[in-house]
Amino acid sequence: MTFIAEDALTPSPALRKVLDGTVDLHCHSGPSPFPRRMDHVDASYDGARIGMRAILVKSHHHNTAMDVLAMQKLLADAPTPVYGGVALNTEVGGVNPSAVALAINMGGRCVWGPTVSAAQHIAAHTHDDGFPSPGGELYEHAESVFDESGDVSAETELVTKLVAEADVLLTGGHLDGDSLRAFIQTAHRNGVRRMLLHHPDFIVNTPDNVIEELLGYGAFVEHELAMYHPGVPAPRWPITQLVDWIRKIGPERTVIDSDLGQKGNPLPVDGYIYIVQQLLDHGISEKDMRQMICHNTAYLLGLEESNK
Repeated sequence: MTFIAEDALTPSPALRKVLDGTVDLHCHSGPSPFPRRMDHVDASYDGARIGMRAILVKSHHHNTAMDVLAMQKLLADAPTPVYGGVALNTEVGGVNPSAVALAINMGGRCVWGPTVSAAQHIAAHTHDDGFPSPGGELYEHAESVFDESGDVSAETELVTKLVAEADVLLTGGHLDGDSLRAFIQTAHRNGVRRMLLHHPDFIVNTPDNVIEELLGYGAFVEHELAMYHPGVPAPRWPITQLVDWIRKIGPERTVIDSDLGQKGNPLPVDGYIYIVQQLLDHGISEKDMRQMICHNTAYLLGLEESNK
């Protein structure tokens, strides 16, 4: 079995060497209620074009560790290992320790904080900004890491303890700054080692002081190729913005993932080929590039220990 799109890019030998061993922590292959260009098996075969080491497949709506198990016969001979996890949105009961325990017991490697069910996300997408919508009403509502008294909820405490015990990745999802600070602070206190802040300048709009605090807890800062690729409708920022972020945070704490796989968008691998070359052309070194796409990502997925 192969998955090679007619419009697939071919990296130069020099770029192929930089990309070899990439770990994509943000692949939106299917199944999903959102339209997808590829499924997880396709993603595995496509990843072989650049020697991907692993892929973490993300759904806003369901436990993707279950997907991986359901596809295990097809993935057994596939070239790139695929891992799943669970996002704490309404569809799984929000900040639900039972959903987290189930995903971890099924081999999940990541727990995403609330994304499409975060109040910050809901507020950002109350207008027609091109964010895709699934067919049919999903009856989502805002999920919080706080209880009715305004304290960190008992469910949030337990979720972070389960993540710490399993030593898997926890992300802040699309939480607002105050919620994100409380979530990651709680996770750090409870022993979570692998933590990630998503696209701080898109949807979550994380203040600089919160980013600094999260870095102090050991979190990494993620940026997505999709935001800078001309083949994606929005936000399509200039590559210099990503260069500035890398220099601001430092490659040792920066993660670059695809956030691709959606129907109508470039393939994740093509995103790496195009944007990584752009970053190299703008002065990011090959060593720093590999730190951000290979080593930091492998650490967060539990494939190796940090070399910091």
